[in-house]
Amino acid sequence: MAFVDQATIELKAGKGGDGIISFRREKFVPLGGPFGGDGGRGGSIYFVADEGLRTLMDFRYNRHFRAKHGEKGGTKGMTGASADDMFIKVPTGTILYKEDTGEKLADLTKNGQRFLAARGGRGGRGNMKFATPSNPAPEISENGEPGETLKIKLELRVLADVGLIGFPSAGKSTFLSVTTAAKPKIAAYHFTTIDPNLGMVRLDDSRSFTIADLPGLIKGASHGVGLGFEFLRHVERTRVLLHIIDMSQESGLGITPYQAFVQINRELKDYDPDLLKRPMIIVASKMDLPSSQENLKIFKNDLVEHHIDDPVFEISSVTKKGVSQLLYKVADMLDKLPKESDEKQSGDGQTEERIYKFKDDQNDDSLVIDKLDQDSWIIKDQRITRLAEMTNTATDESLRRFARQLRKMGVDQRLNSLGAKEGDLVSIEGSKFTFEYEE
Repeated sequence: MAFVDQATIELKAGKGGDGIISFRREKFVPLGGPFGGDGGRGGSIYFVADEGLRTLMDFRYNRHFRAKHGEKGGTKGMTGASADDMFIKVPTGTILYKEDTGEKLADLTKNGQRFLAARGGRGGRGNMKFATPSNPAPEISENGEPGETLKIKLELRVLADVGLIGFPSAGKSTFLSVTTAAKPKIAAYHFTTIDPNLGMVRLDDSRSFTIADLPGLIKGASHGVGLGFEFLRHVERTRVLLHIIDMSQESGLGITPYQAFVQINRELKDYDPDLLKRPMIIVASKMDLPSSQENLKIFKNDLVEHHIDDPVFEISSVTKKGVSQLLYKVADMLDKLPKESDEKQSGDGQTEERIYKFKDDQNDDSLVIDKLDQDSWIIKDQRITRLAEMTNTATDESLRRFARQLRKMGVDQRLNSLGAKEGDLVSIEGSKFTFEYEE
């Protein structure tokens, strides 16, 4: 299965059901009054983190998600059925952004964590809700509220305890293949690994952790060269880094092991300086080859000359020499470190929701009215568009109520100040509603 770590999808929550106009007409119930029920709530759309998934492949071709609409109200004051919510599963480690603004909405790092992305519309009210002492038999009802529509950018950053970093052909994939059940592609050419590969290490003392074989870095990766950001994005999630360096120099890079070590660290620093603060183990690989021992001596001398006293672990993935000791060292380090998900949140299945702030409809400077031509205007305001969509245009009483709402929101005053004349046509953006302006 192809590894996909970015996708853009469109969400459309369900519309609320329409409220209805109905009156109680029974032989022995005089003046029965209004009897119309409310519409049901439209379905909302949630994202749910699932640790059983590891790619966004499902979103490559399925890019549109629509929740169901609520049912309209019934007579006898019955409320329509609410629609079921939609739950979209994504891999743990998925970050959600608004596609148009780039605003970060949620970071789903824990299995079962949920996020409400698109809220379903509420059901419209039936005429029972509009009865008052002065108007005991109203012919007013609301259409259901439209559900939210938005585009979401999904970005997956692999969640792993350990990340293998190093130049291409340094031996990362071979190390993963002998320490886990993963079967990464292994070949003697650069960029054999172009997607992250995950594997699980299980030690004899019952401890376990995940390792990610990440695509190889080259000079300039922090500026997008080679696999660039496609690689570095996944490094951010790892808790411990294994910096694997080829001591045989058979990869054809034309640089010394120490120069390779410095270049990789520089790319990490240029991308995010905090990455170098992460626990890192220097691993000398391919120590079974003839030239490796001499190159290792030179490498250790270079580290001393530059005042780097970090220990170097010698391994051979082919003969498995030093591999077991390295794995136990990694496990000991992980035991002392907090998990990333524990730092960010608490509680299984926690639900994150977007915050909705109250806005005063009166005297709001956000009301925008533009002139289209000499005799027509257009109102650009999401609140007014929502009201227009929820107005039942089949009855004069509902239309008069909508006119009162517009006046209360300052639409008449704004049109007058802009020079609108009686008889000018005024339309509402995002709806089919058009009316004549009257002074």
